[in-house]
Amino acid sequence: MEQKIIHLVLSFTWAFLIAIFAVPSIIRVAHLKNILDQPNFRTVHAELTPRLGGLAMFAGFMSALTIFADLDNGVQQLLAGCVILFFIGLKDDLIAISAMKKFSVQLLATGIVMFIADIRITSFQGIFGIGELQIGVSYMFTFLVIIGITNSINLIDGLDGLAGTLVIIATVTFGVYFYLFGGADYGNYAAVAFCLVGGVVGFLRYNFHKATIFMGDTGSLLCGFIISVLAIQFIEMRQVPASPSVALGILFIPVFDTIRIFSIRIFNGKSPFIPDKNHVHHRLLALGFNQIGTVLTLAMVNLLIILFVVSFGDWGNLYLLLSLSAFSVVFSIFLGVYKSRSVQRVSKV
Repeated sequence: MEQKIIHLVLSFTWAFLIAIFAVPSIIRVAHLKNILDQPNFRTVHAELTPRLGGLAMFAGFMSALTIFADLDNGVQQLLAGCVILFFIGLKDDLIAISAMKKFSVQLLATGIVMFIADIRITSFQGIFGIGELQIGVSYMFTFLVIIGITNSINLIDGLDGLAGTLVIIATVTFGVYFYLFGGADYGNYAAVAFCLVGGVVGFLRYNFHKATIFMGDTGSLLCGFIISVLAIQFIEMRQVPASPSVALGILFIPVFDTIRIFSIRIFNGKSPFIPDKNHVHHRLLALGFNQIGTVLTLAMVNLLIILFVVSFGDWGNLYLLLSLSAFSVVFSIFLGVYKSRSVQRVSKV
């Protein structure tokens, strides 16, 4: 047990040091080569800023994991998927590419972990009375989960330090569970988690307001893909009551924001993939929060949700899902009511 802790500490420390020392050089080169993110109507930042932070995160994560971790039980295939997503994310950060090309590469990475490593959700564990899934349904649902979580991290990356903070919260939570309950089948995913945490913490040193670098698609796709696999393996580990609902609670803010924003766009007759400024962090900024306050508020909400689902896991999947749904509705109404009132005040002026 002590040796395992030492390996996790070394994994985290290595990834952290690689990332924190790499970021300044990346920032310098990005400014020299004018590889900078242009502010637009959707962005909150007002200055030209590099968006290649994912390079440092990838370097820290990959080097730490290949040095200190066991690559069995699907981790090798996870790394292969990460490499593929890294290059497509990097290309998008350098020269914008179409959403279809990015989706195609996500499909390839997802296929690697699903079909070669057989990482998939095999059961709903009693949700709505559904147990074991037929293999076709299992693959289809797993695909939706991986693509959905991967892109939810990409979508929530709209504020200095927000995506990184939420990634750390979720990944540390999964990592602790894998360390405590993973055993021979899932224990090495604790190293996956803490290698990612180290890389993100090193990057986050330069990403809090006012950020001098963004993670870009390179970082957000990498983080989202890894977290999606961690969530699936956490569910399949079945070591905690109502593990599907607990996993959803751990990822509450990114998943809530994605479902909410897509629902609003569809309800308004727009494509769900057309960007706007209606994300949860945009609404909190409209409420009067500053950037740091918004990040801390959303982080605290996510931590409270995690504490709730962990504490009341004995309620079972159905009651936890109903509770999370009820909170989502109340939270959405609060954000929507404020928006409508603010619009009314502006129109009166």
